[in-house]
Parts: sequence; structure tokens; C-alpha cells
Amino acid sequence: MRTTSRTRLLTAAALLAGFTPARAQVEAPANPVADPRNVVTDGDVRFTLLTPRLIRLEWTADGRFEDRPSLVFLDRRTPPVAFTKRTASGWLEIGTSHLRIRYRAGSGRFTPENLAITLANADTAVTWRPGASDTANLRGTARTLDGARGPVPLEQGLVSRDGWALVDDSQRPLFDDSPWPWVTQRPNAERQDWYFFGHGHDYRGALADFTRVAGRMPMPPRFAFGTWWSRYWAYTDAEFQRLVEDFRRYDVPLDVLVIDMDWHNTFELRWEGQPRDQAGQALGWTGYTWDRAYFPDPDAFLAWTAQQGLRTPLNLHPASGIQPHEAQYPALARAMGIDPATQRYVPFQIERKQFAEAYFEHVIHPLEKQGVDFWWLDWQQWGNTSIPGLNPTWWLNYVFFTDMERQGGHRPLIFHRWGGLGNHRYQIGFSGDAFSTWQALAFQPYFTATAANVGFGYWSHDIGGHLDGDVPPELYARWIQFGIFSPIVRTHTTKNASAERRIWAYPAEFADVMRDAFQLRYALIPYVYTAARRAYDTGVAMVHPLYYDWPEANEAYAFPNQYRFGDDLLVSPVVAPMDSASLLARQRLWLPPGDWVEWSSGARLRGPRVLERGFALDELPVFVRAGAIIPLQPKAERSGELPIDPLILDVFPGDSGSTRVYEDAGDSPGYRAGAYSFTPVAQRRAGGTTTLTIAPVEGSFPGMPRERGCQVRLRGSWPPARVTWNGADVPYRATGAAPGWRYDGDALTTIVSLPRGDVSVPGELVVTTAPGADDALLDGVPGRLLRLRRGMRVLEALWPADWPSDAYVTLVQTGRRLTLRPDSAAVELQRFRAQLPPVLAALPRMKGDTAVIHRALRHLEPESRQP
Repeated sequence: MRTTSRTRLLTAAALLAGFTPARAQVEAPANPVADPRNVVTDGDVRFTLLTPRLIRLEWTADGRFEDRPSLVFLDRRTPPVAFTKRTASGWLEIGTSHLRIRYRAGSGRFTPENLAITLANADTAVTWRPGASDTANLRGTARTLDGARGPVPLEQGLVSRDGWALVDDSQRPLFDDSPWPWVTQRPNAERQDWYFFGHGHDYRGALADFTRVAGRMPMPPRFAFGTWWSRYWAYTDAEFQRLVEDFRRYDVPLDVLVIDMDWHNTFELRWEGQPRDQAGQALGWTGYTWDRAYFPDPDAFLAWTAQQGLRTPLNLHPASGIQPHEAQYPALARAMGIDPATQRYVPFQIERKQFAEAYFEHVIHPLEKQGVDFWWLDWQQWGNTSIPGLNPTWWLNYVFFTDMERQGGHRPLIFHRWGGLGNHRYQIGFSGDAFSTWQALAFQPYFTATAANVGFGYWSHDIGGHLDGDVPPELYARWIQFGIFSPIVRTHTTKNASAERRIWAYPAEFADVMRDAFQLRYALIPYVYTAARRAYDTGVAMVHPLYYDWPEANEAYAFPNQYRFGDDLLVSPVVAPMDSASLLARQRLWLPPGDWVEWSSGARLRGPRVLERGFALDELPVFVRAGAIIPLQPKAERSGELPIDPLILDVFPGDSGSTRVYEDAGDSPGYRAGAYSFTPVAQRRAGGTTTLTIAPVEGSFPGMPRERGCQVRLRGSWPPARVTWNGADVPYRATGAAPGWRYDGDALTTIVSLPRGDVSVPGELVVTTAPGADDALLDGVPGRLLRLRRGMRVLEALWPADWPSDAYVTLVQTGRRLTLRPDSAAVELQRFRAQLPPVLAALPRMKGDTAVIHRALRHLEPESRQP
């Protein structure tokens, strides 16, 4: 951490806090003891109605029920549930608004013969009995993608097309009630401890109930949503400084500078013939002592990264414990009762509280005080601990996250491998070492979205892949584009001299596309950060499957690589190379019900339907809900360049839409205690008038701006005849000065720059177009102009045999003329529509290389609206 001392802000109980949906309420401490009003006991069986659709089912041979929190289920003190109870013909019947439970009274252990739960699944009644196979489970996630060339098996999820899911908690360890809650074994007794999710196809409801009792997905700090640089390479401090300067020189934003394992002594680690340490691991794989050959002055280096506005995590492989060669060894050995003179290493026993406390005091905290911001817990070793059922990966994540939480000050953050159910409370996941192949990329959108089914919302993948490492420019560009519309954007690769991840080292055509993608991500951070808050409040990850919203549509399951990115965007990443004959990657996708706008082209599409679309290298298959308002920020080098001023609002064509833009201090735990704000924004369109209202800010947080500017972009719009802000006319200003409006002819977008104002005062923007404007003339024109510009570049290769005609260039320049003369829009767009067909028809008659002409024609073919 940057601070050398902190005030403890949260009690140990608050570390395990549950779900509180109401805005501006403080997150309440967890209570593992259920409300007695929700409990029904029958001898050695207990039913706890946690919600109307989530039931805890317990049987114990000795009749002693467990009220301590397990590693997953922390907060059973849910509000009272309305239910009925009766006993008839020897059967205990319990009914909620959604479930009917029948248990043969006094019959003991749950079996298919004595227990049944009936629920509604879509329009069908479903009855579950113990031992039933969940054949339609929609899966969850996996510990790692190490070695993955494509799909890997996934664990069970909490949602199923069968309508129910069961979590067996019977053998899972428990937390004790110490100030720093610690793992303890369950009593050695026969038991059944199950959690039954009977939500039908209400998948969102299942995740809300899960995070209500298992803890929320904590928000990462704001900086985590920027760009992460990571590479397995032995960089010196001087090389890191040059690298960061190159990010600035090539105009690529950066927030997190990850230092892989070569920060510490590795004893010149070689994979062949490397000596073993006392733990039996390769010597130098684990380490905690700076390698002074690479970092002569670690304090100065970390002070420099802080001065640059960068966050710096270090990689840890902790399996070897603390070896005698470590600088921290004498102090830790003594704390563990080992005489340092014996040179006997200190084993890594993170489940032992004595070891954990000494480890943080003597090893981790001193490094944090130097300036280490957070840790990359790259655990790859054994899967067991001295406590039965305790996975070391799971526990390592818990102790590191909660140690940061106990210290207070900054918002906790770790970067780790998935340890199992319940690890959603400790963001961010490191998915491991996949291969640098199209097949590996193709699996990652599905893998990322499906993790939402266990509440895990923050996977970070090695963008570009890891193993082999050498990646073609097109594959790397597409991987980055997927990364932009994923939770965390982190490039990485293995220690391979030919594995390049600096985008400026690629040919200009690809470097430009990748730079644009990174800058788009930074523009989107207000939208992404709002989605992160939404995930915290609802339990639904920002990246989640389509079937959450269209559970009865078979297509929502049949197109697994498509996903929702926040509330308003639908993404279908390109995961296959372009066709060389058209310079387009063909994509078959499903458009859900409703009206949508294709981000790259401006085409207005209506679902439900299956489409086949082509996407050029700089085009992303992203579809925006019609009428959506996407909050953006100005160009930034770091995500933490606050405040956002002006706030940019991208308004997409549609009759109406709204959003609530979320903000907080960015790196404080105060968001869990009501220190945040929302800015409500809404728009409606009637006839030729669009009205956008910005309501007064709701809530507050330390450092919140009291005034700021705003820029509104009306995409796919006609130039206005009149613009007013709070009743006063807004003038036309070609320069974009505020207050004023201008027109971007290439994007067909009206851009209104509003004056700075008090955020507590409402505002109303009214934009009126001239009567008789035909919106059909706008549909898809930005995309056609983009394709024409690319086609012109292709056709220029015909020189000296031929060259694009003036008529072709006149079409390409349509947007430029509209920018210069917005009042010519009607004439220009009618002319564009009329002249496009004859200009395209003339292309086959051009002279020169027929392959070049054919490529341009294929690239310029109109997109099909459906197969």
C-alpha cells in the first residue's frame, strides 16, 4: 500500500457482510444465525427458509445443528419469509410463494423416498428429490486455463434449465468467531447440509439470493478497469521506465504495471536442471527478496511508479515458504519457533493462524510499505491443506484479501486463481496460461460470461495468450478487442523473445486499431464502473449470459459466445480470422427481442433474429439497446484522472432510455458505507424532438465534484434546427466550444457541449430537427462511409493502372461535407443514397489487378440483415 499506517475501518464481522440492495444504505454485518421465524425443525432435521426460493436443508445424526458460517454461506439472518406449515398423513408440508416442500415426518436422513420439493419452471411444475441429476446445469467456472487450447470442463453452477440447483455444504469447513475469522473443521459427525436453489429460470434471482447469503462481489478500485501491462520477462527497473515512457509516447493509456516473478532472487532460474529448495520446489520459484541486479533501489523504483500514477502488483509463488536465503527469514523463523541458526526453512502453512500473522507482519506488510499496491497470487501447487476440505488456493485468497481489508484505507484488491465457490468475494481472477491460438480466444467469451453463474464477475485473461506466446497481429488485435469488453484488460505472455505485446511494435494498421481499442476502453470506464456497482448491488456480473434476460429463448443458449456487457451492450467478439477475399470476419449471431443499434455501423436492427454480419479489423460486434445512454469520459492517460469533466453522454437512437451514472472516491472502502453518488439521466424522443434531462446528483462522497461540464452526443441524428439548455438557445460552434453544438458528419452525430454547472441543479436539453427529416436515410450510413474509405485504400493499390474515380471520392467525402455544412444534410444523404449503386457498379470496370478489385467489391457488399 502507499500508506505506511492505516486505521482499521471494518470489524471482522463486516468483512463477511451480506447483500443490502437499497441505495445509500450501509452494508450490514453478516449474521450466520437464521431468524427463528424462518426455521422449521422436525427432530434431527431442520429447514431454514432463507428466501422464498432458497432453502437450507439439514440432517444430523446427533441432532446438533450448525449455526456457524461456512466458507461459502455467511449470512443466514434474512428477513422473515411468509410460509405455511402443516402435517398431514405423516407428511410435513412447508409452502412458500414459490416452493412446496414435503418431508415424511420423523424419517431422518434425506432420501428420494422421504423428501420432495416442487417448484414452477417456466410453465411446468418440477419436482426435485435427493439424488436427482442436474442434467441441464448451466455450469460455473474452472480453477485455471493452464494449457488450454480450447474449451475446458467447468464446475457446476447455481442455475440450471431444470429450474433448480443444489449446493452440498456438508463437508465444507467453517469460520470461527475470532476478530479475524479463521477456518475451523466441522464436527466429525454424519450430516447433510444442503442449499436448494429453486428459482426456475429466474437466474438473476438465484444470483441475488446467493450473494445475499454468501456475500457480495466487492467492487475493484477504479484503476483496475484500466489497462494492465504484464509479461513474464526479467525486466530491469530502467527497462520498466522506458516501457512506461513508450506507453506515453505512443499514446496508449496504462494504469497497472505488473511485475512478474523476476522482481525477486530467482538464482538465474532455468527450467532444465534447476536445483531444488528445501520445500522440493525449483530454487527461485518462490521469493520475497528483491533482486538487486535488476532493482538496485526498490524504494526509489516504487516511488517512481507512484509518481507516474501507476499501481504496481508483484507476483508470488508462495509454495516454498520462507527459505533461509530470504532477507525476512530470521524474523519469521523466530516468530515460528525456529532457530535461524539451523537454517531450516519455514513451511508455507497459510491455514495456521500463527504462521499467517507472522507472514504478513514480517514479509508482506514491509513490502507493502515500500509501495507494493497489491499481489498476484500465482498459486500452482498442491490442492490440500492440513484441514480436511480446505483448498489452499481458496484460503490464500481469503487471507490476503481480508488482511488488506483489516488494514483499511485503500480498497482491497488481489489477483488470483479461482479457489472454488465463495471466491467471488475476492476479486480479481487470473485465468492462467492458455495457448496463443484462435481456439483459446474463442473459448474465453463463454468462459467469462458463464462464471457469472457462480457470482464470479472479474476474470482477467492473458490477452494474446501465454504459451508459445508468438501471436499474429490480427489475433492479438481481436484478443484486445475482446479484452476491452471484458472485466479486466491485461496483456501477458510467456518468457519468449519473439512474443510481442507492445502494440506499437506491430505494423501501423494493427497498432492503430489496438490503440483505438485501448482508448475506447478508457472512454467507457464510467459505463464499466457503473456496471461494477450494479454487480455489487444485484449479484449479477457485468459480463453475463444472454439467458439471464431471455431464459425461454433457445437462441440465448445456442450462441454461448455472446454476452451482455452491463445493462445496455450486447457483445459477440470476433474469434476467427478475416476472409482475405473481403477483409471481413463473418459472424453469425443472435439479436434478442427489441430494437438495437450496431455500434460500428449505426445500423438499426430489430430482433429477435439470427444475423450474419461481416466485421472489418476496426469493427467490433457490439450492439446497443435502442435509446440507451452510455456514460463516457474524456481521453485520459490514467483511469484515475478525476473528476470526470466533462461527463460525456452517448445517446443512441430510440424512443426513450435512461441510466444512473455511478461515482465514488475510486479506491476507498467507503462505497460499502454509503459514500457514493448516482446521477440520473433520461431521454425521450417524440417526433423530431429529443429531450434529455439530467437530474440532481443523489448521494455524495469525499472529493465529489460540485460542478462540471457535460457533452451530449446524439448518435444517428439529423443536424438540429434548434438546441436549448434550460430554455436558453445553444449556438452552433464548429470549433466545439462550450456552450455550443456541432455536427460530426462521418458519425451522423450531433455533439452538444454544455456549460459547467452545479451538479445539484437539474438540467434539460431539447434538440429539435427540421420537419420532414426521414430517419431511414441515416440508417447504417456511418458504416457505409467507413467501408468506402477502406475500399478506397484497397483500390489505390491499382496505381498506375487505375485509381478511384472522383465520383467514388465524392461519396467518401460525404461525411466531411456534412461536418462543414450541417444544413446540407438532407441533400447530401439523398445524393449519397442515389449515387452509391452506380459508383459500386462501375468498380468491376476498373483496370489493373482483378484480385484487388474483387477484394474491394467483396468488402463493399451491403450487409445482409438476416441469413
